[in-house]
Amino acid sequence: MASYTHGHHESVLRSHRWRTAENSAAYLLPHLRAGDCLLDIGAGPGTITADFATRVQRVTATEVGPDELDLARRTAEERKLDNIDFAVADVHALPWADQSFEVVHAHQVLQHVADPVQALREMARVTNPGGLVAARDSDYSAFAWWPMVPELEEWMVLYQAAARANGGEPDAGRRLKSWAHQAGLREVTATASTWCYSSDADRAWWGGMWRDRILESAMARQIIDSKLATMEQLRRISHGWEKWARADDGWFTLVHGEVLCRIP
Repeated sequence: MASYTHGHHESVLRSHRWRTAENSAAYLLPHLRAGDCLLDIGAGPGTITADFATRVQRVTATEVGPDELDLARRTAEERKLDNIDFAVADVHALPWADQSFEVVHAHQVLQHVADPVQALREMARVTNPGGLVAARDSDYSAFAWWPMVPELEEWMVLYQAAARANGGEPDAGRRLKSWAHQAGLREVTATASTWCYSSDADRAWWGGMWRDRILESAMARQIIDSKLATMEQLRRISHGWEKWARADDGWFTLVHGEVLCRIP
């Protein structure tokens, strides 16, 4: 596995817990059936997982370690959902037999793994004929914002350097269709969708999250340890996020690539 760039600091989980099936997996939702068994790779805090569990018969949530998996388990307990199973698993070598699930889903996962093509092969292997492999990933180079705060340009350069140093690919979104083809998948529908933060509340939340994240997350420690930047530079970038969030005309959009792969 590649190292996970973001880590699990509160500022990271603040972002991940905002995610729902509606705002993060809309491309997949029309294809779900009540009788499906769904495998959710890299469930994180489990908010998307829990939403899936209200739509299908059973969900299996995976994470790379037991501590990470407990985040999703707690969400399921809070929502009183009893149709979610939990398993520590490596997406490069999934511990299930061939054709075990109707749907296999990964949200913002393939950008962080060492071999996304092998990951897609494994996701396809455990999917039933006629079933779906679904993946959605950000494309950082396609992000856009206004006003053009210089510190956000620095943030983008540092993030991409940190992610690639960990063996990941921050511009995964544009590569998903290619990776699926390399994995031997041929019935592939590729789409894109966005998140956009512009209202006063959204700017305060998004900018405040990154204000903290650039100083306190695992990524911040990595940047300092690898001498990509100093703490003084990170503080300046943190202030840049505050500056962006205060701008009345502030706007930030994130582009995501998506693939739906039908298994023959």
